[in-house]
Amino acid sequence: MQPQQYLQQRRKFAAAFLAFIFILAAVDTAEAGKKEKPEKKVKKSDCGEWQWSVCVPTSGDCGLGTREGTRTGAECKQTMKTQRCKIPCNWKKQFGAECKYQFQAWGECDLNTALKTRTGSLKRALHNADCQKTVTISKPCGKLTKPKPQESKKKKKEGKKQEKMLD
Repeated sequence: MQPQQYLQQRRKFAAAFLAFIFILAAVDTAEAGKKEKPEKKVKKSDCGEWQWSVCVPTSGDCGLGTREGTRTGAECKQTMKTQRCKIPCNWKKQFGAECKYQFQAWGECDLNTALKTRTGSLKRALHNADCQKTVTISKPCGKLTKPKPQESKKKKKEGKKQEKMLD
């Protein structure tokens, strides 16, 4: 090998070696910079739990709406906030729009009051709503009809058949 080629290879090797050392130093400095930064301190909050109001529908008595939340605490950054909510439209509103009940079958008609009743037990409450465990509802019995004897219907049908045969 000629001395000039040897010198060129040596210079290339030296340049590559210096580049490698430079890259290692840069990576080490970057990692050291990350370690030097203090980690975020977990700050214990004096804030209380959020207390939420009932959901108020935007329009009508069901569907999309909003609720307001509040909390207490001397160092709280946020003590009030608004959250979107939804009231299902198929739930019984008279027991609270956020309470869902499973109802039994309607009972027999009370002839004294002309009402029939049924009981429902709490199935689900939205957003920790304050719901009654059981509820009772009543409704009018509707038309009270006396049962007709079955024989009279049969006699009418037989009478019509005989009339057709005679004609």
